[in-house]
Amino acid sequence: MKITSMWAVMALVLAGLTQGAMAQDSKIGYINTQRITSESAIAKAAQAKLEQEFSKRGKELDDLKMALKNFSERYERDAPTLTESQRASRQREGNELTRDFQRKQREYQEDMNGRRNEELQQVLEKANKAVRKVAEDEKYDLVIQEVVYSNSRHDITDKVLKILNAGAK
Repeated sequence: MKITSMWAVMALVLAGLTQGAMAQDSKIGYINTQRITSESAIAKAAQAKLEQEFSKRGKELDDLKMALKNFSERYERDAPTLTESQRASRQREGNELTRDFQRKQREYQEDMNGRRNEELQQVLEKANKAVRKVAEDEKYDLVIQEVVYSNSRHDITDKVLKILNAGAK
């Protein structure tokens, strides 16, 4: 019984706080971070920078993958004519190539993810500055980054994108 009455009291307090906030005509906005990180000019520039930075290693990985595939096909084709020691030697060579490919692929992914996170952090820092500017200029009391639902009149993402894109030029 005590738990039920505690919940009732909390609901009344929250209702009172909500009414008090509404009475003051609070101005609330939200931004869609996904749109900021995919549509802003600075995010697109960061993505292009990453693609350029990692294109050479990506090509090397593709070439290594093709070499591994060719090796495997050649082994399958030649296996019936190979001696037992030749087969074992080729299997070791294939296993070594596979391990090398997997190691390089893992290193590539780790490096790429690390750099992507660095670039994303810079984009988000600039976005936060743009959000603060919009909030201060338009007298917002609260700006939320992620919401489950909100009326689109509270969405200030376009305003933030406009500031970010203007700053990128």
